[in-house]
Amino acid sequence: MKKRPNIILVTTDQHRGDCFGFEGRKVKTPHLDAFAERGTRFAHCTTANPICQPSRASILTGLYPLTHGVRDNGIDLPGETGENGWAGRLTAGGYETAFLGKAHFSTVRTFAPTGRPECQFSARDYDVASWFGPYMGFDHVELMLMGHFNLLPKAPPDVMHYEDWFFADGKGEEKLRAYAERLPPESGFNQSWHSALPPLWHTSTWCGDRAVEFIKEDHDEPFALWVSIPDPHTPFDAPEPWSRMHDPAAVDLPPHRTRDFTGRPWWHEASRVNEPVIENDEYRQIRANWSRPGQLPDEVLAEVIANYYGMVSLADHTFGRIVQAVREAGIEDETYIIFTSDHGDWLGDHGLLLKGPMHYDGLIRVGMLIAGPGIPQGAVVDQPVSLVDLHPTMLDLAGVADDRQRHGQSLMPVIRGEETRSHSFLEWHLAASRCGVELQLRTVRTPTRKLTVDLISEAGELYDLANDPYETRNCWDDPAYRDDRRQLMAHVAARPADELAEPLPVVGMA
Repeated sequence: MKKRPNIILVTTDQHRGDCFGFEGRKVKTPHLDAFAERGTRFAHCTTANPICQPSRASILTGLYPLTHGVRDNGIDLPGETGENGWAGRLTAGGYETAFLGKAHFSTVRTFAPTGRPECQFSARDYDVASWFGPYMGFDHVELMLMGHFNLLPKAPPDVMHYEDWFFADGKGEEKLRAYAERLPPESGFNQSWHSALPPLWHTSTWCGDRAVEFIKEDHDEPFALWVSIPDPHTPFDAPEPWSRMHDPAAVDLPPHRTRDFTGRPWWHEASRVNEPVIENDEYRQIRANWSRPGQLPDEVLAEVIANYYGMVSLADHTFGRIVQAVREAGIEDETYIIFTSDHGDWLGDHGLLLKGPMHYDGLIRVGMLIAGPGIPQGAVVDQPVSLVDLHPTMLDLAGVADDRQRHGQSLMPVIRGEETRSHSFLEWHLAASRCGVELQLRTVRTPTRKLTVDLISEAGELYDLANDPYETRNCWDDPAYRDDRRQLMAHVAARPADELAEPLPVVGMA
């Protein structure tokens, strides 16, 4: 192995921690299943925040959201904070660093130009034929504005690298019409359909293409590459044949899929029935078109899950191409590969879809796999870890020091059995513009318990994951769980208040 290894981080978007073949669900992920056998996987990895922008900022910086400042979507990660994330540290340490895919470090659907390359109004200020970074500490970037076709811009020049490629042959509008064509059968849910767009033009395919080309290049220095696949994020719009890969009659429906607010904290129902407080007319219309779904009938939910599984399988295929490219380049013995996602999706659990302030495991638990030189094969780590641990892990693997305090800790001592972890932690401040209620949520998860509390109202929920894995009974007020509640609340109280950043401006919606 070279003195300093290559490191590849591959992420998906909104990919539940149980939606892998090795987790027992009926989803086809052959490449990830094989990768889990040749590496180590973490059974209890949680996000730092259950939505995109805050979570991605935490992956990059190793900090919890209220410290890096991105408390919710619509808030841009400060440039200096991003540049001091793991990419910037590795760049300064002599690594060649690159980002390919959906970044979402900055807001796309902004109210006004922000000057960022990911801003819908400012993208035209960047000549994508010649501009490839630097951005947020990465030497080289090839970006997409949002990564989800329902939010694609009209056409160049309001594009980043993926959209420029998509429209380059002059058939972009024709492709978008194919994407929007809903092939039969209809799912019965407006955010899920069989798309007629050929897979060649899909975002996942493009991410795989660009990653394979990067890996094939001659690299004078060790490289650190983040490949960010935008699927299986909503809308659930897998192209054929991926959308047909899983029979809706054969997918696994959630064991507990009835919407029931009895015994839950007050915000569960309030966040579903209250209207978001949105002053901007454009974004009010966007929210109206993509409203919060109610509980779906089983036959509709099965169609949605089958399409979601198809998106997962296409992402799995893309991941397999990346692993194969590393093997063919002859660098497998000197390269670490990490796979994870930014957050999950309820996917019918408790009668819910998508994401929000109910921190059920389907939303907050993600897969985490790592393979490479010296990593135990076929091992499973049962200790709780977090996406904030990626920053120090990347630096640890590279042998690069950090001069700033991070919330995360390297995963390597855990992998080697030298260290134990007691819990993982996540936080989210929601304004009324998201779901009509203001919340300051903190969640602590152990392998057997999970607590969520709203610091404003002091209401909460506590679940016994060992005896109630589907989180059907809230034990917050149960005297038998008084000691559990006290211990978990002590972890919440341990969050240093002097590390909280001043609230940053909201510049858009997503």
